[in-house]
Amino acid sequence: MVLGAPEIAVPQRRRGTNLPKMGDFNQAVILDSIRRSEEGLSRVELAASAGLAAQTVSNICRRLLDSGLIVEAGKETSGPGKPRTILRLNPRGMYAVGVHIDPALTNYALLDAVGTVLESVVEPTDLDSAPAVAVAAMGARIRAMIDASGIEEHRIAGVGVATPGPVDAASGTVVDPPHMTGWTRVPLRDILMETTGLPVVMDKDVTASAVAELWAGPACDTSDFVYVYVGTGIGAGLVLNDTVVRGASGNVGEIGHIITDPDGPECDCGRRGCVKVTSMPETLAAAAREAGVLPPVDPASTTQLMDDMTALAEAAADGNEAAAAILAQSARRMAGAVSVLTNLLDVSRVVFGGPFWPALAPTHLAQIPPLLERLSVTSSVHSVDVAGTVVNSGEEAFGAACLVMEKTFSPNAAQLLLDSKH
Repeated sequence: MVLGAPEIAVPQRRRGTNLPKMGDFNQAVILDSIRRSEEGLSRVELAASAGLAAQTVSNICRRLLDSGLIVEAGKETSGPGKPRTILRLNPRGMYAVGVHIDPALTNYALLDAVGTVLESVVEPTDLDSAPAVAVAAMGARIRAMIDASGIEEHRIAGVGVATPGPVDAASGTVVDPPHMTGWTRVPLRDILMETTGLPVVMDKDVTASAVAELWAGPACDTSDFVYVYVGTGIGAGLVLNDTVVRGASGNVGEIGHIITDPDGPECDCGRRGCVKVTSMPETLAAAAREAGVLPPVDPASTTQLMDDMTALAEAAADGNEAAAAILAQSARRMAGAVSVLTNLLDVSRVVFGGPFWPALAPTHLAQIPPLLERLSVTSSVHSVDVAGTVVNSGEEAFGAACLVMEKTFSPNAAQLLLDSKH
């Protein structure tokens, strides 16, 4: 240490290793550290935060500069000694395409390296054509977006796809998603790779949303949280120690059979009151229609459920007691389901999101926190923060593109262990 030099505060994230054959992991550690810092970091700060030798950091930074993934963004003087050269991500150094497939709508987004959405497209999901034909058309849409953007092909890191579960992550296959009749074991990843000519990463929609929250959320936020995704179905994503947990087959977070009301309707699993039959948006819409809050179903509507949830929320906001009661019951049931997760996993943060979250947000954010505190077994040790996602509604494809970003920027400890055996 140079006498008189100021101490440099650095965030403690993943640390690298100076063992041989760890170049890719260390590079990911450096990239992840730079992208998490809004102001950028110097080589000295990177060496301290990653636990790497100064020469190792210097070599990695030179490779990243040569490839255009990072840029030198001026110098900063914070005391005696040589000014520090600040390194930041180059927004034009890499791009990713995201596709979010929902039974009603398919969203596309083109992102740069810092997560700016450059272009987005929304279109009805084609459930009339054969699944292979529909997916091939998605590939054509992706190619059209890239070609129109004028971005150099080698700068496109890949395509991320978020789809309703369950999925077979190993084969890149959609197994049998609800409300998507005929989509049984569709080789989605292979079809998109063939039609786009790009690498494709596929994951469940809830997992992609958790990745997006981890990517877009403030770096100071807790690194352990549960993400509750409210779409056509309801699922949970899990982030522990800044790492998205996927499970043995990539299907972590299937919470449909957590019981929220023992006296509730019978579920197809044989029990009563599961999330699947008490808390889904379609269940709330049906209850609202039965209570006279909503008009009869419009057979011509292609966005019926979204329109129903919006109308239900507006009715509650306007003072309709029946609408308010339906949403309040939904909040109580959701708090019960979420408490099972927070008690089991001992996380201190719950994030809600998904296409139907905006309709539920006012009631749920007001009512769930005190309910969760009462149901939490760790309330005397720590509180559980409840928040809405930082990703805007309608930008679910952002989360899909973040799957590519995660693969490129996030250090993979499992890969580090595999590499160390060679």
